[in-house]
Amino acid sequence: MSAAERDAVIQASRRDILKGGGALTVAMWLPTGGARANDADVKKAGAFAPNAFVRIDKDSTVTVLSKHTEMGQGAYTGLATIVAEELDADWSQIRVEGAPADAKLYNNFAFGPFQGTGGSTAISNSYDQLKTAGATARALLVTAAANRWQVPASEITIASGVVQHKSGKSARFGELVADAAKLPVPTDVKPKDPSTYNRIGKSAPRVDSRAKSTGKAIFTQDFKLPGMLTAVVVHPPRFGGKVKSFDASKAKQVKGVKAVVSFETPARSGVAVVATDFWSAKKGRDALSVEWDESSAFKQSSDELLKQYRELTQKPGDIARKEGDVETAFASAARTFEATYEFPYLAHAAMEPMNCVAKIGQGSCEIWNGEQFQTADQMAIAKLLGIAPKDVKINQLYAGGSFGRRANPLSDYLVETVAIAKAMGTTDPVKLVWTREDDMRAGYYRPMYVHWMKAGVDAQGKLIAWQHRIVGQSITAGTLFASKDPIDFTSVEGAKNLPYHVPNLQVELHTTKPQVPVLWWRSVGSTHTAFATECFLDDIARATKQDPYALRRSLLEKHPRHVGVLDLVAEKSGWKKKRAADEVYGLALHESFNSVVGQVVKLKKTPNGPKLVSVVCAVDCGIAVNPNIVAMQMESGIGYGLSAALTGAVTFKEGRVEQGNFDDYPVLRINEMPAVETHIVPSKNKPTGVGEPGTPVIAPALANALALIDGKPVRSLPLSSAGVRLA
Repeated sequence: MSAAERDAVIQASRRDILKGGGALTVAMWLPTGGARANDADVKKAGAFAPNAFVRIDKDSTVTVLSKHTEMGQGAYTGLATIVAEELDADWSQIRVEGAPADAKLYNNFAFGPFQGTGGSTAISNSYDQLKTAGATARALLVTAAANRWQVPASEITIASGVVQHKSGKSARFGELVADAAKLPVPTDVKPKDPSTYNRIGKSAPRVDSRAKSTGKAIFTQDFKLPGMLTAVVVHPPRFGGKVKSFDASKAKQVKGVKAVVSFETPARSGVAVVATDFWSAKKGRDALSVEWDESSAFKQSSDELLKQYRELTQKPGDIARKEGDVETAFASAARTFEATYEFPYLAHAAMEPMNCVAKIGQGSCEIWNGEQFQTADQMAIAKLLGIAPKDVKINQLYAGGSFGRRANPLSDYLVETVAIAKAMGTTDPVKLVWTREDDMRAGYYRPMYVHWMKAGVDAQGKLIAWQHRIVGQSITAGTLFASKDPIDFTSVEGAKNLPYHVPNLQVELHTTKPQVPVLWWRSVGSTHTAFATECFLDDIARATKQDPYALRRSLLEKHPRHVGVLDLVAEKSGWKKKRAADEVYGLALHESFNSVVGQVVKLKKTPNGPKLVSVVCAVDCGIAVNPNIVAMQMESGIGYGLSAALTGAVTFKEGRVEQGNFDDYPVLRINEMPAVETHIVPSKNKPTGVGEPGTPVIAPALANALALIDGKPVRSLPLSSAGVRLA
């Protein structure tokens, strides 16, 4: 088959899928343009790429092209597992590569015509897609074997990467790829029935573990190109500040410094020192003198913002959800309760600070980066350079964490890299390196929030009214994800969709507009809504002398998944059993990213303060493609959320960020991590998110346990003064 004929088959297959899928095309569309996705690889002798996601080489290596970024969450392993299951490949022959930037081939269905990783969508988004991709490759291998051996395809089986027939004939994948590549791509394949799975649902070694543990994994910080220059930047000390003038004379005297240039992007302005290596660039920056125009800069302090937010909680906001009549219900309530909860700005604090490598060509640009938002980044870079987005090639490397930071709608640090190279007028590759202090002070942050809550109960202690007023910044305003609705869904998620049944319920929002740049942070709105709702519910349980578990269960009649998780975490934690006199348990339950997580924190009273002994976690995330990775992500989310709960806070003094590194923005260390026990609710449903849902539950569970020690409810984070001792 010629290249032209093959392309015609590909296009016809795509049309057939789109026609036949009807309403299911959004969830099931399989891009079959493998040759377009992997042109160079497909042209290798013997390579076989039946679609955009699977390539099998003549040595039987199966390469999975991942449209999602691997930033530590285990996406590569989960995606590879789905393909390996459908192919019945041996795990040792599986490899994963980052897919190129191409929204047509690698669209994230959760985001629209957009390639990117976020919202805990990697596995859920790709599950059906990769099942079909693997099943397609399998069908072609089976047909190739059947044709070669002149036997019915129905008699062909595959096990551990070996294609077999009952006659004793067998072949490894690599022996069949040349024949398989000549066959028309089928459009009617049927993936396996879940009852026949032998790999999905079982633990497997991570595909990235060996490379990362031996230092062979390539992150942006490791990446080098011939002639590459390194740039460091001095950013305005206050958001909204701009470069007024600068003196580069001393900086240029530093050995290795090649250029000093100013730039301005939609995110910020600054002055870059570019040198042959990082330390030379940093020394040059230390010698640089910059005068800033701060006439329009942010100059408020955290205390000022907090005061304004508190005042707003006393005024009605935009209605996000309204059921019944809360005012009438409050008037008839036997008792009412009120509480205000306060949350600071938070940094993402990923282990690898922001960095990027860019090389500008003639009418083109190439990027190497721990890439998360391919489509947005292509568009932003193309706009800066005046070229087409398709002419921005993005190479996806490993990312050393993100937690939302690399998924920036303004593509801030990537555009900054390109702007520096453009200002220099160079075609040499330029690597931008942010220090930890740059990362902490140049934005972006989880917004500050203040919540005001009021509830009413009848004479029997039954909840009859619930009012929840939220004050904070919009994350989506001014981005591709903005809508005409005045309610930013990220501000109210977890509150607007509260699962507890209360007949009179109202959720309101005040959206504030300080100049502090904000962004989604691991589990986004649930980072604060889960705390407010779960702590307030415990306040009510204590005041009405109800068991927190029993109260929650009584309000969840219409939510069987929540009940399943609640029952499981109660059972595994021994919630109903008698506890030692020096032990207290704190419970929290929350749904985010279509997964439900329950956690029980166990604290022990000691003369030196409460000691965090352990955390029991239960999760319903649909089919657990890799149970070990689900457990890892629950542990990771708990560690991340616990770190923020105990010490996380970015504060401002006259507009300047007061924190700069891990000495004044501490993060949890491995020796401080409590024992975590994870239990997964068995499910036959499709996978839902696991990267984020573990994070928002730990803080309220901990706070609810602490409230049992001294009877004082926790109303603000972080818990720096609580004196919690870590295991």
